[in-house]
Amino acid sequence: FFDWYSITLVFYRKKKKERKREKKKKKMFHKVLEAITGEKKENEKIKGTVVLMKKNVLDFNDFNASVLDRVHELLGQKVSLQLISAVNGDPEKGLRGKLGKLAYLEDWITTFTGLTAGDAAFNVTFDWDEELAFPGAFIIRNLHHSEFYLKTLTLEDVPGHGQVHFVCNSWVYPADKYKTDRIFFTNQAYLPSETPAPLRPYREEELVNLRGDGTGELKKWHRVYDYDYYNDLGDPENGSENARPVLGGSNEYPYPRRGRTGRPPTQTNPKSNSELLKDFMKKKIYVPGDEQFGRLKMSAFLAYSFKSEIHHFFHKFQPHHESTTDEFDTFQDVVKLYEGRIKVPEALDNILKEIPSEMVRELVRTNGEAYFKFPMPKVIKEDKSAWTTDEEFAREML
Repeated sequence: FFDWYSITLVFYRKKKKERKREKKKKKMFHKVLEAITGEKKENEKIKGTVVLMKKNVLDFNDFNASVLDRVHELLGQKVSLQLISAVNGDPEKGLRGKLGKLAYLEDWITTFTGLTAGDAAFNVTFDWDEELAFPGAFIIRNLHHSEFYLKTLTLEDVPGHGQVHFVCNSWVYPADKYKTDRIFFTNQAYLPSETPAPLRPYREEELVNLRGDGTGELKKWHRVYDYDYYNDLGDPENGSENARPVLGGSNEYPYPRRGRTGRPPTQTNPKSNSELLKDFMKKKIYVPGDEQFGRLKMSAFLAYSFKSEIHHFFHKFQPHHESTTDEFDTFQDVVKLYEGRIKVPEALDNILKEIPSEMVRELVRTNGEAYFKFPMPKVIKEDKSAWTTDEEFAREML
């Protein structure tokens, strides 16, 4: 496999050099032609930088996804971007913001991001059209196999505006997962009445996409924020004694609401959703992708969960003289969660600091603290009784 991959990479680099030579020849030809005729034949270019994070599993890049994405690049299925004018509309498209020419992320195949998950920067070059005037948004299409987390797009030397910056912070899945194109807007906030007319149709369509239409089962690539009754608390499929009432939408239980998932109804009760427990255990409960835990948050969450199990394990081997084994008898029992355990030797601590995995670092706390110890809350770090003061109570209320 790696021999095939190396040969492919060499072939790609050779073709890239040939294309560069051809472009250089064409550029020289256009300059000569411009000098003779006095006409400018070459379009103005706008340079941009895209910062993104490739698909990862906790702290590590997904190797299979990286390989498949590079194969798609070789087959011409790239990541494209298209600028949208915030000033001029296209008369042929109902005065929607005029679209620029397609531009593609450059050097995806030769840009290696290493083993651990992290940001990667890619160049992109746009053919500038004066009729765009000012780019208020852009469309991105991901024709790769896997998703990536798009962080920013920065345009340099936009005529009359200088640098234009887009903060995106969103997962972009393959284009075939979406019914409409993914679109991102500049960071300028507008009231609806003050939104530039060329951008209004795009804004309205984006809002419709986020609202959803109330139908179908929602998957991880959907971005729908919709609501439903709590009709999935029971398990009537395993006997009527496991059935639970629907919370919300009735006189007896008017509230609350939960995020809609679109799971199919149970066979015994069409008003109830199915397989909540199974979906939960498989981590298939729908949450919009951009609302899920990020890489660092998920690593910390899993590390703390593991630490909790370790504390429970230690507790099993402690003398059971407490009156309640599953509760805290004293406040000192709470403080013990953040004290004790096995100290990290200094030599090992220096090694652990170099480990790229955030989850491993969180488990061992490479800051001179103990193994499997929870970080000391700031409120009791200096004074263990600080939480009892009126000042702290007022701060927490605020």
